[in-house]
Amino acid sequence: MNSDVVNFFLEHLSVERRCSPHTIISYATDLKQFSLFLEEQHQFLPLTEVSSSQIRLWLVHLSENSLENRSINRKLASLRTFYKFLLQKGRIQENPLLSIRTIKTRKKLPQFLRESEMAEIPKIDDTNQDFGTIRDQLILYLLYGTGMRLAELISLQKSHINLPQATLRVLGKRNKERIIPIPAFLLQLIQRYLTVCPFESLYFIVDNKGKPVYPMMVQRLVKKQLGEISTLEKLSPHVLRHTYATHLLNNGADLNAIKELLGHANLAATQVYTHNSMEKIKEIYSQAHPKA
Repeated sequence: MNSDVVNFFLEHLSVERRCSPHTIISYATDLKQFSLFLEEQHQFLPLTEVSSSQIRLWLVHLSENSLENRSINRKLASLRTFYKFLLQKGRIQENPLLSIRTIKTRKKLPQFLRESEMAEIPKIDDTNQDFGTIRDQLILYLLYGTGMRLAELISLQKSHINLPQATLRVLGKRNKERIIPIPAFLLQLIQRYLTVCPFESLYFIVDNKGKPVYPMMVQRLVKKQLGEISTLEKLSPHVLRHTYATHLLNNGADLNAIKELLGHANLAATQVYTHNSMEKIKEIYSQAHPKA
């Protein structure tokens, strides 16, 4: 019974909302965890008969198992979307999430690398023609030079790159398309990569066997390369996206332009970078002002 209603919901996410496979897996995982919790509590209930008290018990259980409030809220958001869908489809008569509030969390500022740190990334010698070496540096600079997400990088196709116009076309969340300018330094690296790449593939970035790169490969590469120049605790492809946005803002880019480049649905998601910019202003003030 539970598997039927969950599959019905996941199909809706895939077909109607056109969510990414990663998003669908996250929803499926959260719903499975909630179902297993109910079974552990000897409450063999269909998900369509769950009450708000059972959901609260699950939230307490997650908290007691040291899950951060931010992660708990993400799982809570999955349940909200699921039960809102069931209500719309007439599978339930009342939404059990109506009386449950989101848990308060401390707002984290996006982590980013300083411009001086990015300048420390070793450059490839002009005589180096090794495909793997050039590809690995291209991955790093594609993330930093365009602000694209990991999933967008992996799905990027050769046909999406317009070298004469120095632009690339990115297919973002919910298949929303956006055009991103390619900076000069990155354009040169792309042309160099295309020259040494020995594989014919629909996808732009490929591994040593000519197959599309996969998330773990990119994450390991980014962590290794950035670990040599930064002491940040978390080094990931998304940190380079934050770095891209922060450096644009610090160098005078318009906030609305950054919003479009990042593919954010609303300006509120982009405004978080203004806090990073203010932190930089405070740092400069404390270093330069005689009374600071």
